[in-house]
Amino acid sequence: MQWTLVVPLKPLPQAKSRLADTADDGLRPGLALAFAQDTVAAALGCPAVRDVVVVTNDALAARELAALGAGTLPDLPRAGLNAALVHGATVVGAARRAASVAALNADLPALRPAELARVLDAAARFPRSFLADSAGLGTTLLAASRGRELHPQFGVGSRALHRASGAVELTLDAVDSVRQDVDTGGDLRAALALGVGPRTAAAAARLPAGQQ
Repeated sequence: MQWTLVVPLKPLPQAKSRLADTADDGLRPGLALAFAQDTVAAALGCPAVRDVVVVTNDALAARELAALGAGTLPDLPRAGLNAALVHGATVVGAARRAASVAALNADLPALRPAELARVLDAAARFPRSFLADSAGLGTTLLAASRGRELHPQFGVGSRALHRASGAVELTLDAVDSVRQDVDTGGDLRAALALGVGPRTAAAAARLPAGQQ
């Protein structure tokens, strides 16, 4: 099964506000872009992924991610993460009828193509499924097989919300890179310990001593 991944991304100046204790306003947009670049590059290197479509209204991010090979769509609803994902999945579904669709977080800088392939292979067994984040409360990937709708429930407590919506929780070992999203300084340090992509490594090197 081949997958199209829909990756939502806020305008960079608004992204990663919870990293304020680790990175100031001048560094956070660059970190957010680096996370997205490393996420998209790894996703495009996954054999189960046919293409990646980023939903964003940030012109710089759209340009940089398109240079990596991603498609881009403007976030026309401008009504938050779930509305952006529904919009992206609807456009993708109309244009790419042969592919299944999965929503993937843009902040997985340690993402490994082989681990993503394992998750998507497992997701192919179910109409809708999801992978919980490393904290066990959120979601990093929500998948819908061909012809099914995503029905995203991202936000606070999304693991429980996705389970309640009927999506099957994927329980896999050794896919830490697909679970490790970055919202806080602790998350960033955990991702760095896993081994992040080159753009995140370069951006993190500009952080103050003790915050890396």
